[in-house]
Amino acid sequence: MPLAARVLVIGHRGAPAWRPEHTLASYARAIVDGADFIEPDLVMTKDGVLVARHENEIGGTTDVASHPGFAGRRTTKTIDGHAVTGWFSEDFTLAELRTLRARERLPQLRGTTYDGEFQIVTLEEIIDFVATESTLAGRPLGIIPEIKHGSHFQRIGLAMEDRLLAILAAHAYTRTAPVEIQSFEIANLKYLRGKLGPGHPNIRLLQLLDAPAAQPYDVVAAGGGLDYARMVTPDGLRDIARYADAIGPDIEAIMPWRADGSLGRPTRLVHDAHAAGLEVHPYTFRPENQFLAKDFWRGDDPCAFNQAGLIAQIEAYLDAGIDAFFTDDPASGRKAVDAR
Repeated sequence: MPLAARVLVIGHRGAPAWRPEHTLASYARAIVDGADFIEPDLVMTKDGVLVARHENEIGGTTDVASHPGFAGRRTTKTIDGHAVTGWFSEDFTLAELRTLRARERLPQLRGTTYDGEFQIVTLEEIIDFVATESTLAGRPLGIIPEIKHGSHFQRIGLAMEDRLLAILAAHAYTRTAPVEIQSFEIANLKYLRGKLGPGHPNIRLLQLLDAPAAQPYDVVAAGGGLDYARMVTPDGLRDIARYADAIGPDIEAIMPWRADGSLGRPTRLVHDAHAAGLEVHPYTFRPENQFLAKDFWRGDDPCAFNQAGLIAQIEAYLDAGIDAFFTDDPASGRKAVDAR
């Protein structure tokens, strides 16, 4: 059974199964389709503004490559230990980013119908938007921001943590509305826990988890040996519970897929996390066949849009006791939860 009073539907980057991710249109679709939370991934601009992009490399989700004036800013950087080539948010001011338009990250699945229609938005604009939508919808809407590449931005003098807290404190809506700050790193969540103390009951912290053999990059940078495999042991989960309220594992950490692609039996992760007092908020449920276990496919086309299969797969994870979940199609998530 979940720890939470009710299972929450999180609009992962909004509703990118329908609209380009991290745009107000994507967040709007998520809210209309019943999401309880919307997720803005946060990166920093050159002039210190928090904007919503899944990565600081913006070539994959904007039209920056088509702007001749920015051609000279294409470069290669080491981000979290990996060489990445492209254009990076920290090399642009907000005014410059305003000249760009969002484009579809997965055009082979969703097409390019909405490419060029939407601009990059700031965290402040997202909060204003959600506050308005909450009033119109007559229900509370949560925000679950992710700090992306925290160590990288700290290293270049653009740390996000204090800026994020200042923005949340400055807006009347986020002083009381549900907020859950997430990160794949550890040190920034511990820092935030110390800064928040007991005075912000509406703000919770989520420790994201990657592949078992991987390490949080702040641990790598410090020369530590802790990996995600150790973090999901009973002792590791108790350590997380000292600074976070929930964990965010990949869905296969909860119910792995067998070699033939079918859904396997649940692991002990949900049980052990609940025993440590942690909620479990896995990522990510998406409606195309290729993102589903074979049990839930409809037809043989891996790119086929399959809401019925997605709903059935989410229901299997609800049976495993999850407390919330990230989905690219909040409408399917809402149907699965409301059918309970």
